[in-house]
Amino acid sequence: MESGWIIRTIIQNKNMKKIIIMPMILASFIVFSQEKIVTKSAVITLEASIPSFQPVAGTNSSVTFVLNPVTGEVASLALLKGFQFEMALMEEHFNENYMETDKYPKAIFRGQIEGFDIKSLTEDYKDYIIRGKLELHGKSKDIKAIAKITKTGPRITIISDFAVNASDFSIPIPALIKYKLDDRVKVQIIAVLK
Repeated sequence: MESGWIIRTIIQNKNMKKIIIMPMILASFIVFSQEKIVTKSAVITLEASIPSFQPVAGTNSSVTFVLNPVTGEVASLALLKGFQFEMALMEEHFNENYMETDKYPKAIFRGQIEGFDIKSLTEDYKDYIIRGKLELHGKSKDIKAIAKITKTGPRITIISDFAVNASDFSIPIPALIKYKLDDRVKVQIIAVLK
């Protein structure tokens, strides 16, 4: 008799543990998923134009951008074949000759917004510094950029402009057209997160 009572008590305790543990696991998943805000429609614009020549500019409107509102960590991923240029030939050269997108298909940025506090965001843009690493064309470089950040209702908008040198990432620019392309490439990213 006593052994039957012990077995029933053990089974009840195991069931109680399941009843308690399952909601705790689900709650931790919900909290974890709420930590990061993601958009897959951030926009990156590149420009490497030299005055008096045809503009060299491309835009990618399908960029993934992630913000951890608790820590201020950010990450962004752009598939390089997603950049569109005014001329098809420019796009072809960008993918095949310069960025070698079959070999290096993406650009990744991981960084930190310094002094970020989501509670201090308002509808007015506030300047922040973002520091991180940009991985592009098989190279990784430190980047420091100014970002303008605002919060309107549940929407956070981050706009950042910075420049990188193509030569820092060993991106080849043929001597024949060097005079038409600037080594210093201006980059702008606009991310609207909800």
